[in-house]
Amino acid sequence: MSSEFGLLLRGWRDRTSPAFVGAIETNRRSPGLRREELAALAGLSVDYLVQLEQGRAARPSPQVVAALCRALRLAEDDAALLHQAAGLAIPKGAVSTEIPSGIERLLQRLDDWPVAVYSVDWWLLRWNRLWAALLGDPGALLGRSRNLIWHEFTDTPSRVALAPPERDAFRDALVADLRVASIEYPHDPGVRQLVNELRTRSTDFVSRWIAGRPVRHQTARKRIEQPHVGHLTLDSDVLQTPGSALRIIVYSAEPGSQDASRLDLLRVLGTEAFAH
Repeated sequence: MSSEFGLLLRGWRDRTSPAFVGAIETNRRSPGLRREELAALAGLSVDYLVQLEQGRAARPSPQVVAALCRALRLAEDDAALLHQAAGLAIPKGAVSTEIPSGIERLLQRLDDWPVAVYSVDWWLLRWNRLWAALLGDPGALLGRSRNLIWHEFTDTPSRVALAPPERDAFRDALVADLRVASIEYPHDPGVRQLVNELRTRSTDFVSRWIAGRPVRHQTARKRIEQPHVGHLTLDSDVLQTPGSALRIIVYSAEPGSQDASRLDLLRVLGTEAFAH
């Protein structure tokens, strides 16, 4: 493999802010990502990442390069360049992880509610402080743990509880989204790999995938056990902005309710109060 790939990869890692990709901020000598952080975000071993950066590894697979592009949040042109340096075909119609400036501004204006942004195949891209306080800091999630569909179908522990009918509808809607993504982005190796591995991990996913029900997301009432303010029952809405395939999840409480008061308390306390 050309050393050009390793040089590009190392350069992007050094220039990537931990906050930009949702890594946990710690005291560090250099501003970029550590190898351990990038490896964890991409689901690779640190040793393999070192070999890639030093040009000692065999040619990486499309899945590996796609995982690195996603972890670094590379723009389409940058991702194409990294694929090219790896001797791979430039991906056509790959799932975008870029967040338009308008969506960034929307997130800032919705800071009173827990909000998160996901890609079309349900990879977590952004979240605000109240989301982290309510559900736990996503910066601690590594690899596929940041994919909501993987999280849902592999029985990962969660603070969120749904009634059986609503969970059934939510899972159907997630699978329908992934099916649409697999049709709209047939050349994206990350989407193919996610589908294939979910099929080996979850019989529930397989049955819903085969059924192919075209389900849309509906407002759902979710019970959330927040360890410091107690349980909250909140409305969860999935929004999609015009001209973008991104999904935005927003939690809100009925005005004047006990849930709204607890959400206000959580907003005041923030995540810092729960760090110890």
